[in-house]
Amino acid sequence: QVWQASKQKAQKAWSVYGNIDILRPYFDVEPRQVQRRLIYSLIPQKPTSQRQSIPRELYGPIMVIFTLVALLLFQMKSSDHRVEEGTLMGTAFGVCFIYWFGSAGLIWLLSYICGVRIAMLQILSMLGYALFSHCIVLFLGTVVHTSHDHMLFYLTWAILGGLSTLKMACIIFSRASGKTERIMVIALIAILHLSFLLYLHFAYHSVVEGKLFCYIIKFFFFIRPHLLTPLSVRRSVRLSVCIFL
Repeated sequence: QVWQASKQKAQKAWSVYGNIDILRPYFDVEPRQVQRRLIYSLIPQKPTSQRQSIPRELYGPIMVIFTLVALLLFQMKSSDHRVEEGTLMGTAFGVCFIYWFGSAGLIWLLSYICGVRIAMLQILSMLGYALFSHCIVLFLGTVVHTSHDHMLFYLTWAILGGLSTLKMACIIFSRASGKTERIMVIALIAILHLSFLLYLHFAYHSVVEGKLFCYIIKFFFFIRPHLLTPLSVRRSVRLSVCIFL
């Protein structure tokens, strides 16, 4: 019995290691390659007769998803967003990963119907790197955004979101043969990609005027007061800030 139990444990451990070893090639990437792919995700390439290559790796896209989750959490907390069921962390993870897998599944299904030569893993990688533009737009929209208008958000949404969408459109254009099929898949990608950024901004973002300024004031005067001199000025300003807040 002891021999059988130890044998089963060894077989189970070996099977788990084997499964992990299968996934290892998809995460074996250098940090410089990830940085270069993030930059090139915003630089469209002119489509030619040759198919544009898509990296078959998931390390970079997953790191982008985690960054997007962190920015979404920061946006929720800064706008006092409340979740009735669950937590902010679970909501952020659910929104980001459901979009990633759900949109990849829809694009793969339409690509399969339209005869676009692209694999599911390549779609996940392409969409993951394309979300780098969402991270930049959400960060700027949370930190620099004002309550007067949404001009800054719409500008970054059109420029950065448009560049990443155009990048994916060029990839699909080089991998599809028919004109109608290209338009259908590219239209689906553009709608999903740009509308998701609109959803993230308007669903979890509400501007509280002066909140970022208050955070900066609290940091300098309550956490790092030694950065300001002289001492009398620090005390007087600290007192005025306490009265104001």
